[in-house]
Amino acid sequence: MRVRDAVEADAAALGSMTGRPRGVVRDMIHDRSVRVAVADDAAATGEADDGSDTPADAVAGFVAFDARDGVVHVTNVEGDVDAMWRLFEEPVGFATREAMSVEAVLPADGTAGDAAESVGFEAVGSGPRIDGAPTTRYRFDPEESG
Repeated sequence: MRVRDAVEADAAALGSMTGRPRGVVRDMIHDRSVRVAVADDAAATGEADDGSDTPADAVAGFVAFDARDGVVHVTNVEGDVDAMWRLFEEPVGFATREAMSVEAVLPADGTAGDAAESVGFEAVGSGPRIDGAPTTRYRFDPEESG
């Protein structure tokens, strides 16, 4: 699996993962740091309809994050478990280089939380309810994880 910067052509794939309109996803791609995970052999499957080298169905997941007030905030992560595990490495790597911590509020269903914990995040308490569903707050501090 390889990870690359998201481009506007990824908006349809990311929109289908989140249920958000394409325009909202395009804005997210422009306003945040967004990385997509694609299968290593995605480029070999042929050219996508939009002329990019990655067919929309080859996108296995994405992570969106931004930095403010000395903290990297994961604002969205979606995808299969392997993709999420790899994608969490992106904000963690940025935060480590910049000596910042990382925070994420994730659904309490366990999938994203398990992926976050596998790269060193710790659950630090409950988060706000989002669309009526419970969430958990996670934090990664590079200084504490060695």
